[in-house]
Amino acid sequence: MSAAVGTDAQAPRRRASAGRRSASFAIPLLLVLLVLTVIVALTVGAAGIPLSRLPAALGFAGNSTADAMTARDQLVLWSIRIPRIAATAMVGGLLAAAGAIMQGLFRNPLADPALVGVSSGGALAAASAIVFTDSRFGEALRFLQTELLPLAAFAGSLATTAILYGISSRSGRTSIAIFLLAGVAITAITNAGIGLLVFIADDRQLRDITFWLLGSMSGTTWTKAAMLVPILVMGLAACAFIARGLDLLVLGEADAFHGGVDVERLKRISIVMVSAMTGVAVSISGVIGFVGIVVPHLLRLVIGPAHRLLLPASVLLGAILMVGADTLARTIVAPAEMPIGILTAAVGAPVFLGILLRQRGLASL
Repeated sequence: MSAAVGTDAQAPRRRASAGRRSASFAIPLLLVLLVLTVIVALTVGAAGIPLSRLPAALGFAGNSTADAMTARDQLVLWSIRIPRIAATAMVGGLLAAAGAIMQGLFRNPLADPALVGVSSGGALAAASAIVFTDSRFGEALRFLQTELLPLAAFAGSLATTAILYGISSRSGRTSIAIFLLAGVAITAITNAGIGLLVFIADDRQLRDITFWLLGSMSGTTWTKAAMLVPILVMGLAACAFIARGLDLLVLGEADAFHGGVDVERLKRISIVMVSAMTGVAVSISGVIGFVGIVVPHLLRLVIGPAHRLLLPASVLLGAILMVGADTLARTIVAPAEMPIGILTAAVGAPVFLGILLRQRGLASL
């Protein structure tokens, strides 16, 4: 009996050891997969670039056989494809990291910036900026130019997150059920607001708003890609700073506090970073759902819940998923282009249902 008890007592330690072994390979493996995905994305498209010509087009090989094809390849890569792939990878990393932070903060794998309306709040603010930019009030904001939409999306995401946090928190405690239900209500409200904007928008504004609703990486430029870099750098730094706090928060706010974590400061930093990462990503790509919920959940099954590895791994897997989805979006119906949000929803929705069914099974035990 004692031997059996001893074996059971060592089971969590063995699982943790197996998780650490898997985690030690996860980051290098994800880096390799990301490089391979990017290479495929560079070569595939309406203007195909054979792998043999890729080094010359990138400038990594001698240009002794320079011809019109090489010049065309360089133009396609450096003007269109590379900025698009870079922005897509960063958007995927930001959305996945935001989902992992939100799930750790609320200790629930169903928490996701898109599911609870944070993305919709950013899209509503961006759609409002599109419609009202032509108004007299919008004329005063023309000096912001390219920064207006990201700022609006960030403000919308931050306001939505603050409302959700205020509704679901009472006496220093946060109700996950109320948070999720409030997220459903906020999503309905923001969708109604977007519907109203669609009703009053002209043809040009309607096309721009449709971009936010379906999600697309078309038209991405180096300027847009550069706008993601500071948020990604700050997000990675914040992930390293809050990882230990999120790990302890799993035990409960009281235990995290006694473990040396300033819980309220952790919440504030997490909410601001989730809003910033989601808002800026939405401002570039439009509303893209399920990346933030699917990627962290899949990684937890492989490398465990420790945020020190989960957060950077989420960034990498989110980048891989988004680059792969964008490559499919611009190739499967070429020369047309499918909105990327359709593909992520087609993959993410079944996984989300799987999570719900799995949780239902656990709840019945």
